[in-house]
Amino acid sequence: MKEVQIGKIYSILKKETKKYDTPYAHLVKVRTNEDYRTLVSTILSARTRDETTARVSEQLFSKAGNLKGLNKLSLKQIEKIIKPVNYYKTKSKNLKKLASVVDKEFNGRIPCSVEELIRLPGVGRKTANLVSSVVFNKDAVYVDTHVHRIMNRFGYVSTKTPEKTEKELRKKLPKKYWREISEFLVVFGQNLCKPQIPLCSKCPVSKYCYRINVVRSR
Repeated sequence: MKEVQIGKIYSILKKETKKYDTPYAHLVKVRTNEDYRTLVSTILSARTRDETTARVSEQLFSKAGNLKGLNKLSLKQIEKIIKPVNYYKTKSKNLKKLASVVDKEFNGRIPCSVEELIRLPGVGRKTANLVSSVVFNKDAVYVDTHVHRIMNRFGYVSTKTPEKTEKELRKKLPKKYWREISEFLVVFGQNLCKPQIPLCSKCPVSKYCYRINVVRSR
């Protein structure tokens, strides 16, 4: 099997994904340039649709526009606001702890490195990589279910979990692609390269894809 031409895929997706909506976490950064709002929105977005994340995030930010405001809310108040998102009870507990951890461990400033970000409550590697890359312009590649699925479907990696996909991409993927490719793949996965039945007939990079584990397509 020939090597997947990731450079050509990157160039095509960079152009093609402009036709679709930007993932909410990226949109927050563009609109506000705030590390707090991008971090909180990303925590809320786990296993939750973008439209729900957007609505709930705005409701939360209207009550807590920064870490100090978030710290003033009670756990029950946070739960009530973010109830529409999946795993809202766990996320509420993490958000309630967030301000105090940032204050005690990072002098009140949200850290920029992946290694430091994962020390925050509710922040896994995907969220840490996204915030480090999107907000602080660090070389980081974040892997969610879309990125994991599509990179395996392309045949670029052969991994079982998003964590292992991230590890392989850090080894294999040229750093010049790190900051943007995940955003392109998320948009691509939401609109064309869908989990169950990908729209291969409409795919702009189909000739570069090995369609690994694709059973049915349109």
